[in-house]
Amino acid sequence: MAINKQHPAVRHTVGSQYICMNTMSAENEWTETFAADVTELPTVVDVEISDESDAYEVYASGAMYDSDAPVTSQEISETNVAFPAVLLSTLRGEVVDGGVVQGGGYGVRPYFAYGCVIINKDGTKEYRWYPKCKLTENSDRAETSEASHKDQNGTVTIRAYGYDDDGHTYIKALTSETAMADLTAADFFAAPLLTIAAVKALVQ
Repeated sequence: MAINKQHPAVRHTVGSQYICMNTMSAENEWTETFAADVTELPTVVDVEISDESDAYEVYASGAMYDSDAPVTSQEISETNVAFPAVLLSTLRGEVVDGGVVQGGGYGVRPYFAYGCVIINKDGTKEYRWYPKCKLTENSDRAETSEASHKDQNGTVTIRAYGYDDDGHTYIKALTSETAMADLTAADFFAAPLLTIAAVKALVQ
């Protein structure tokens, strides 16, 4: 048996983030249809993604019979140097009308697709779409200006849910692999993608 030694590229930085609103049903349920336009925001300072799993162990006859840790959703926490006020209000389910925002209360937070790019030191990239997301919280803080510059960053927390019968929460493409080497961000993020076949079609 041969030993295959690999030298994977280290992560270098995070690229833009992408948001596309879902066309929800009359009952405010997620559908596979999205808005025609995707918003690109080159404002990301950092992004952290953690799994929410439903781990379990089954015991029988005095021993562990089965175990698993299925991922039921993922939490995406990202820091921005800026975020469009109208878009943020829309994600919060607030009423936006000609520059006036009415918030709080019982507004329904809409579903949307969230995308991001991870860039490796060797120039390869990892493109990700999370097709079924909702905003769960965001920070709203401002400070007085000082003699020297100080970033006033905000945090947005998003929950990504399973969007198909198998509970998949995301789909991603790795340009480090030969089959995806020519895939560009412009093509991948032109519209939310839901299947492996849809991603492969972009490079055929």
